[in-house]
This record gives sequence, C-alpha cells and structure tokens, in this order.
Amino acid sequence: MTAAGTSEAGSFGAARSFFMQGLDDMTPPRASLPRRRLLRGTAALAAGFAGPWGLHHAWAQARAKKPLLIGLATDDTGQYAASGQDEQRGMRMAIAEANERGGVLGRRLEVVHADTAGDPAVAAPVAERLIRQQEVAFLMGGVHSGVASAMSKVAQAHGCIYFNTNSSSPTEAGKDCHRTKFVWDGNGTNFSTSVVKGAMTGFGRDWVLITSDYTWGRNTARGIRGIVEGNGGRIVEELVVPQNTPDFSAVLNKVRAIKPGVIATAVGGDDLTLLRRQVRENSMDRGFGWINNQQDWPDVYGLGREALFGIFGTTWYWGLGLAGVPEFVARYQRTQGDYRIKVPGNVFYNGYMATRELLRAIERTASTNNLKLIKELETLRIPALDRMQHHDAYMNPQTHQLQQTIYMAAYNDRPRRSDDLFRILGRLQPHEVEDRASTQQCSLESYAATPSYEP
Repeated sequence: MTAAGTSEAGSFGAARSFFMQGLDDMTPPRASLPRRRLLRGTAALAAGFAGPWGLHHAWAQARAKKPLLIGLATDDTGQYAASGQDEQRGMRMAIAEANERGGVLGRRLEVVHADTAGDPAVAAPVAERLIRQQEVAFLMGGVHSGVASAMSKVAQAHGCIYFNTNSSSPTEAGKDCHRTKFVWDGNGTNFSTSVVKGAMTGFGRDWVLITSDYTWGRNTARGIRGIVEGNGGRIVEELVVPQNTPDFSAVLNKVRAIKPGVIATAVGGDDLTLLRRQVRENSMDRGFGWINNQQDWPDVYGLGREALFGIFGTTWYWGLGLAGVPEFVARYQRTQGDYRIKVPGNVFYNGYMATRELLRAIERTASTNNLKLIKELETLRIPALDRMQHHDAYMNPQTHQLQQTIYMAAYNDRPRRSDDLFRILGRLQPHEVEDRASTQQCSLESYAATPSYEP
C-alpha cells in the first residue's frame, strides 16, 4: 500500500536500508447522579422482593432520563502522563459526538474523571471510589499495566464493565483477564511478533533485551524472548532497568561491549524518551537494529528524528490512505485546537474507538445491564472500513482482547509535513499476530460468578 505521506513494503529490506542510512481531581458528586444498582445474590428475589429498581427499573429510568455516567480513570500524571491525557481526549470526543446525536437510549452521557497518577496503589481506590461513591455506569482508562490490572480487579468485584484502552501488557488479556474487562490495544506479543522476524533477517540472530522492571516490561520481554528463540535467535543478555531510570549510560556501555545484532527494548513512557536521546547522543542509533515493540504517538510527537529510530509496531497512523481517516483527523482538529498534538495518534484513536464501541453496544442491546453487554461485546466484529484499518477487527471471546491489524513502522525520512513522522513498512492481519499464550493463561470468571450491575 502506498498512501500520501506513507510508504509500505512487503518485506523488511526497506527497514534495513533505513537503519543503515541513519540509523482533574475527582469530579464532585452532583445531585442528579443516577444510582448504580448492584444486584447481589438471589435470596431477596426468591422472596419476591427486588426493591423499586428490580421490577420497575426500566420504567423508572425511562421517566427520569437521568444521565449515564462514564468513569474516566486515566494516567494524567506520572510516567505515562502524555498518553493518559491523550487517551482521555479520545474518550471525551466519542462521548461528545454521542451527545450531539442525543446520547444513548435517550440518556445524556456525563463524565466523572479521576487521575490514577500512573500508580497501581492509587488506581485501586480511585476505581473503588468511582464505582461506589460516584456511581459510574462504566469505567475506562489505564496506560500503566499495573494500573489497569488494579482497576480491573475492583471492577470485577462490583460487576462494572471496565475498558482497558491503552495498556498493552500481555497479562491484561492473559492471567489478569476478567469477565468484566475488555482490552482494546495490541499487546506486547502482538507488536513483537510483527517486527521480530524481519529484524532477525536484517540484523542477525544475537539479541540483547533492555527491560523495564515492572509488569508490562517483564512480560513483553518474555514474549520477545519466546519469539526470538522460536525463530532460531539467541538472547545474549537481558539488561533489566528500574522504572524512572535517570541515566542509561551504564546500560549502553554494556550493549557496546556485547555487540549484538539487535537490541529490543521493553521500555516505555518517559524512560523510552530518555533512552532514545542517550542512544543518539552516543551515536548508537547506527549499526544496530533497534526494536522498540511499539511507539506511542504522545511520546514522540514534536521531538523530531532524534526521538524516533528503529522498527516498532502501532495500531494506527493518521497518514494511512484509508477511507474515513481524513474526516476523523478533521474532527480531531476542530475539537482539539488548543492541544499541542495537532493530529491524532494511536493512543487517542484507541481511547476514541473503545468508547464508541461501548456506546454502540448499549444501543444494540437497548440495555445498560452488564451481563447483556458483556455477551454482546464478546461477539463484536468491526469492519475494516469502520475501524479505519486494513482488516476487520474482532473480539476474542476467550480473552476479551480486540484482535486487530498491526502495522510495522519506522521514522519517515521523507515527510510531507512536520508531523508526518511514521513510515509504514508493512502490516499483518489479526490472526497473524495472535497472542496464543494469553488464550491458554486466561480464565474468565463465569457469568454466574459475575455480579449483575445495571446503572
């Protein structure tokens, strides 16, 4: 596929050539907040009593037409602040568009927002407060995988549907999966699968891993290792670094001494920004094949070539020559005019698309009942045209992760404008990058074990 501002190759020859050439505080409660209804147990129902919101729930809500509260718990501060703020904007745009159409089921949508600080210890009580005190209908957000995992446990305990919009640890749809949780980003295994084989062909079979020492980093590195070794490669050494590492000089000195063909990083957020800068300052962006797993748009936007090198994966790019993309970019620019990022990226896109699909599911089922919506979402299939991707996307009912097109990209050294940063090298269909290990590791709670929750 060749599109304005992008070029795509069926192999990684172009990639090799590229490298060698240069390498809010919590919103206060409002008097009009709708009450959430958590229907626990069966004893009261067996006795013929379900309260006024049991038998007469639909009638009462239809008369009241109270707003439907959407809880946005995003990483607005901390290591992933840029992405947390970005995905929140995507969610809000989808909600605003729905309200312009009259809301859902005749109910206006309202946002209750809280900052997780990118910290699992903060995220769990935030989720608890949003559900129990703010009485949100649904919960969304989380870039840090520990944050997403913490919030999803709380959501499952209450039966509240939670959308993990941008956390990409394989464990989110693996051992940490839940019946009420749906994962909308590609994960570390999906991205690694898309880029590892090509890098091995272009740069050799001796690899070094640089791994951030937390859930996403460790699990992504584990996935890379499996793919490399499964294709005849060798992990010479894995260099584990703590989060918020102030200086990568010692790590880069070790890499120089080892002299691998490929360096794969499982490092994200501000840490990746610093690592990239120090790699370039040490002239190590040339001569090695760098694999960065994925690259989030807010982390590189406006930083230029010095912040972007190597091969990486992404779920979407604003320069894809596909129907619907120009219109989506135009809507973004109309609504985000005061924002530093002038065109949407993968993180905004994931937040928007996840929110849009939740609202569509509510309309299709004509219900806000969690179990009805869960069953609807488990059969979700989204045409490529509607996703603005090259292949249809579909929900894996066994893991609750959306299976979607994964793109391989590199820095665009022939941009048509300053923010045309990515050069799309290729793409893979959802089944080609499937994380089969997650299917084996995920054990969703039964419907019967999931509390009924109907806002």
